[in-house]
Amino acid sequence: MATVFIDGEAGTTGLSIRERLGAHAGVELRSIDPDRRKDAGAKAELMAQVDVVVLCLPDAASRETVRIADELGDDAPKVLDASTAYRVAPDWTYGFPELDAGQAGRIRTARRVSNPGCYATGAIALLHPLVSAGLIPDDTPLTINAVSGYSGGGKGMIADYEEGRAPKFQLYGLEMEHKHLPEIQRFSGLSMRPIFVPSVGNFRQGMAVSVPLHLDALPGKPKLAELEAALAAHYEGGEHVRVVPHDGRVDPLAHTDTNVMQIRVAGSEPRRQAVLVATLDNLGKGASGAAVQNLELMLGLA
Repeated sequence: MATVFIDGEAGTTGLSIRERLGAHAGVELRSIDPDRRKDAGAKAELMAQVDVVVLCLPDAASRETVRIADELGDDAPKVLDASTAYRVAPDWTYGFPELDAGQAGRIRTARRVSNPGCYATGAIALLHPLVSAGLIPDDTPLTINAVSGYSGGGKGMIADYEEGRAPKFQLYGLEMEHKHLPEIQRFSGLSMRPIFVPSVGNFRQGMAVSVPLHLDALPGKPKLAELEAALAAHYEGGEHVRVVPHDGRVDPLAHTDTNVMQIRVAGSEPRRQAVLVATLDNLGKGASGAAVQNLELMLGLA
């Protein structure tokens, strides 16, 4: 039986991971006494007894817990961090198993894994295969648009929406410093920093990420079918990421409570314009679902 300690299990992501793991036959969850959760000694004692620690903490608190883990030496557990603290750190493995053919294997053997951001998961899933295939040059000026359910904004935003204080829809992050941008740029393979325009809708969970393209502005002037074929080839046989035909409107709530992400290529061939779209649950494949997928790899359960 594999043992897991979720540090920060009372938060939105931590609760969701705990719920998903609670029914997992191969995992035993361990918890710290709530009165001692800030006691470094108690935390170190528990961490030395488990196989993996999952960090659902603010960045600074994640770094402090990793420091404690490092001091345990040979008794240190594996660490899966759901914060932004280590997503572009060179000595951490990025927890998007579908990134390329070898990424799941890298996660399986890693001691330190960073769970991707929700927006980043959709953007990288759309762009990385096409940049790798040369269909989108790495220096292409790109705009990424996205809408998420309000559960991704933490307890304050959740309360504002559920108590009727928040607007029905809002753009944010327009200073171009959103915390997911570094990982989007790095793992999409882009040399030019994209413009990222995130937004929040009045629904609890769900997400749609889209990237518009002028096809004739790309060097190879690809057709819609070429983009779709490259994406389909990259994700062929995958369980969680699926390329599907575009069939009309896109529903960001389509994959609620699942670890599924769907990708489609929409647009007009006569107009030579395309929109790449990814839909996922911001708490599923965008957070806790991805964490459980990574944990199964790290624990040898998948």
